[in-house]
Amino acid sequence: MTQSNETWLPEVEEIRRREQLAYGMGGPENIERQHAGGKLTVRERIAKLVDPGSFAEVGTLAGKAEYDEDGNLVSFRPANFVAGMARIGGRRVVVGGDDFTVRGGAADAAIAGKQVYAERMARELKVPIVRLVDGTGGGGSVRTQGTQGHTYIPANPGWDTVIANLSEVPVVAAALGSVAGLGAARVVTSHFSVMVKGTSQVFVAGPPVVEAGMGEAVTKEELGGWEIHWRNGVVDNLAESEEEAFDQIRRFLSYLPQNAWEQPARAEPTDDPQRRDEWLIGAIPKNRRRPYRVRQIIGSVFDRESFFEIGAGWGQSVVTGFARLDGYPVGVVANDPYHYGGGLTAQGSEKLARFVDLCDTFHLPCVNLVDQPGFVIGTWGEKAATIRKGALALAAVFQAKVPWVTVILRRVYGVAGAGHANTAGLNLRYAWPSADWGSLPLEGGIEAAYKRDLAAAEDPDALRAELMAKLGAVRSPLRTAHAFGVEHLIDPRDTRPILCDWVEQAYAVERHQLGPRLRGHRP
Repeated sequence: MTQSNETWLPEVEEIRRREQLAYGMGGPENIERQHAGGKLTVRERIAKLVDPGSFAEVGTLAGKAEYDEDGNLVSFRPANFVAGMARIGGRRVVVGGDDFTVRGGAADAAIAGKQVYAERMARELKVPIVRLVDGTGGGGSVRTQGTQGHTYIPANPGWDTVIANLSEVPVVAAALGSVAGLGAARVVTSHFSVMVKGTSQVFVAGPPVVEAGMGEAVTKEELGGWEIHWRNGVVDNLAESEEEAFDQIRRFLSYLPQNAWEQPARAEPTDDPQRRDEWLIGAIPKNRRRPYRVRQIIGSVFDRESFFEIGAGWGQSVVTGFARLDGYPVGVVANDPYHYGGGLTAQGSEKLARFVDLCDTFHLPCVNLVDQPGFVIGTWGEKAATIRKGALALAAVFQAKVPWVTVILRRVYGVAGAGHANTAGLNLRYAWPSADWGSLPLEGGIEAAYKRDLAAAEDPDALRAELMAKLGAVRSPLRTAHAFGVEHLIDPRDTRPILCDWVEQAYAVERHQLGPRLRGHRP
């Protein structure tokens, strides 16, 4: 085959030259400033997050180019958003990140188009998307308006796709710097978010805007640091470094399917499904006022080292996370008696609702380890609107279609206790001998039901003790089992074998109801 003396090699070389300009990002000085702040550049972040050599960038040459009168390139400033396809743990994902070295991550050149394109890639290719957020990502500063010569009515480009993605593909966001405005919205509009301790902040508007608008002089950390947002639920998890944040992202994705039309992949089992840990027989103290470490029970019941907690910093009376049973990913919900006795707080309710929606959206069967004394009471609980947010949590549980199993460790009381499962459904429940349930705990219920009797008694303490003995005799879970009020009473040591048998059936059932849920995901 003959080859023409004329080729496109000069044009290809020019493409390569301009790619090198793009790879230079904001220039050596800005890159050094990024490193001095303890932060990686966007390309370094992507390289550390994804499988080596797997990143295929989209829109590398997008940016602002200036030419002289002869059409020669004079300068080139790349768009400050880098995106493309990659693999994480062998699975395809879309990754997009802000380049803070170019105008501090503010909107510039083709950034809006690239962000929207990344979101559309994830949705149409039905793969997870990971956002590495380090900037505002909105419409730019007022300096931009001065250059354009006009202002604009705000709009979030592609936000319809951003919202649709929540019901269709896993969405992960990492706050890796000072994240404000639309950047902050991109962080929280996700299924899992993480921020880095000390080097990232999240806020609606930064300190200069806050001082001008509210007269409040604060530092970035005081305004939107981890002490605030890890504890109020703005972000789910906290990392000590960017590398740890990437590890958490990889681990989070390992429990999820590619999209809502698939089931999570089973990992190679590494633990005996028939394992019965002897210590579980005494895991729950007989003294009902004594707390216990529920995470130790989680570690014993599920596959060893498989529990990945989500949201440990907030809503702490509720423990949520992913784990595995005989290699199958599942969602885990539990109550922590070290925080409000495990009672459902306003924050705990929000946390529970978000997590149940996540599991239901991506077909992870749920295991609920229950020790629920009820909604947290008192003026603090009422001021926090606990009952309204608690009703949201109950709605999430009752709307969930994913297979659900309840293991009652100790208490199940009141309206909050009634939300331990969709009790109108099959209601698969296993109770330990330590189980204790009712409309109210006896300790407080007696004071309410026998208030007049106690007030009129010559010896209120003696009457109170008599009532406790009388009513306490009927609180045995055996009596409830006789009335078929609970389906199974089990030896705590049998919990893991029972759940490992259940999970295979749960995956078989869920196989028949794949696809997005009709209600959509509540962010």
